[in-house]
Amino acid sequence: MLKILITCAVREEFFEIKWPDTEVYYVLTGIGKAKAAYRVAEAINHVQPDLVVNAGTAGTIVHQVGDIFVCKTFVDRDMAKLKDFGLESEISTTELLSDKGLCKEWGREGICNTGDSFLTEESTLQGDVVDMEAYAQAFVCRDKEVPFIAVKYVTDIVGKNSVAHWEDKLKDARTALSHFFSVLYDKI
Repeated sequence: MLKILITCAVREEFFEIKWPDTEVYYVLTGIGKAKAAYRVAEAINHVQPDLVVNAGTAGTIVHQVGDIFVCKTFVDRDMAKLKDFGLESEISTTELLSDKGLCKEWGREGICNTGDSFLTEESTLQGDVVDMEAYAQAFVCRDKEVPFIAVKYVTDIVGKNSVAHWEDKLKDARTALSHFFSVLYDKI
């Protein structure tokens, strides 16, 4: 039986996944990289999942509200500023997912850009979506050799009243993500 750990940053992003022959566990990570890393590490130690899925919301600069991206590449925008010092700022989870035969053709792939600030102004960023937790979770999962993927629903356009749009779109995000996962079972 497949064991999946679903992570969400906040309760307002939470929805249930019901798949046959699958044990699904949930953890609310809280907002930010430190909380997310700690809570995911603790949950992995307790659950010993076969797969960790971060399901939640994200902003974007170049896409549309309502888009859903499946992310296997993660950039830490805070650490990217220190790349000249040789610090790692990008992680791909593709190889481990592929080695385990998981998450093939889940949908529109994108890059998730993670940082410890809620972006409210347009800027040039690497990636399709921006959040505050996924990179940290990918880092922990890679360290523990657990496959990781993030599925992000775009709730807001960075620089266009992002905070208000995020709050207004949380219900839409839960509904769309719930539907996404309900039709996804055959593609695990």
